[in-house]
Amino acid sequence: MLMKRILLFLIIFLPHLLAAQDVQSLKEVVTKLQEDNIALNHRLDALQKSSDDGLWFNRLGDAAFIDKVFMYGPPPAKVKNPTAMGALNPVKFWSYVFIPKNIDLNKKYPLLVLPHGGVHADFTTYHTHIIREMMAQGYIVVAPEYRGSTGYGKSFYEQIDYGGLENDDCDASRKYMIENYDFVDGNRVGMIGWSHGGMIALMSIFANPDAYKCAFAGVPVSDLIARMGYSADDYRKDFSAGYHLGKTAREDVNEYRRRSPAWNAEKLQTPLLIHTNTNDDDVYVLEVEHLIQALKAEGKKFEYEIFKNMPGGHSFDRIDTKAAKEIRVKIYQFLAKYLSPQKPIKNLEDINRAAYLPQK
Repeated sequence: MLMKRILLFLIIFLPHLLAAQDVQSLKEVVTKLQEDNIALNHRLDALQKSSDDGLWFNRLGDAAFIDKVFMYGPPPAKVKNPTAMGALNPVKFWSYVFIPKNIDLNKKYPLLVLPHGGVHADFTTYHTHIIREMMAQGYIVVAPEYRGSTGYGKSFYEQIDYGGLENDDCDASRKYMIENYDFVDGNRVGMIGWSHGGMIALMSIFANPDAYKCAFAGVPVSDLIARMGYSADDYRKDFSAGYHLGKTAREDVNEYRRRSPAWNAEKLQTPLLIHTNTNDDDVYVLEVEHLIQALKAEGKKFEYEIFKNMPGGHSFDRIDTKAAKEIRVKIYQFLAKYLSPQKPIKNLEDINRAAYLPQK
């Protein structure tokens, strides 16, 4: 009788048990494949980064001495085991350094700190013409690959601290340049950035007003609370990820406010130029308008321009059209007022010469 019951049990339930095991095995396989895919993507990003690094020398080697230097910022924002050996060590990161080939080492030159934009992005040869234009004027440029940048592996990628310690990394690159290059004038330092880089420029001058003579913020991320409202779920997940902020804006609105320039407008002391574009499909103009309104409400003096439906959208003043270059002339004229470069760009002819003709 007992054997019959056991046999009946096996006939009824064994297929389900085997199926459950198959499902669990399948889940484990899928998880492993997902992890392998993430690792592969990081390796491909590193390969792409190495390839693009080589292009810098090909595209800019006639105009600049190009280097990539290793430095450090503060310890990680999140540490799983603070008591572990090295857990609170500073975060190490790379920065690009561009020095005009025609400089006189016995003189002092102004420095521009140029953080890249994007969430988990990196500094690439997308900026080639902009760097050439800066070299032609006699600027030294440092472009930090702050924590969370792409192309340096999963661990560095997950060090991201958007609106937080990434700003300290960028300021560390400023200090590095002043400490290590005698021809850098520590009293003539400007900050310039677009999009997320524009946000870093704003947060940097808010935190260290005496360190920067001026700043330009192009289409800057300005209000993370508003941004979470109109962005897609995948974008929001970059912020609420466990290794990042760990909470949504709804769950911790004050943390998102703390990291937003529009909610820190009272801190502005540095000469500032802001550009935005009404057809920007990445950083909506409403964000930058909030920043502008907040600065005005605080009685701050600054310059700004809201461009109407300029071709190029989010990249309207970074592309290589005549209109974009004319806008960059305005940016360089603003920076020159405070940084006094040796050969300031004054017109479209100057900017075209910088892009294509040998430097003298």
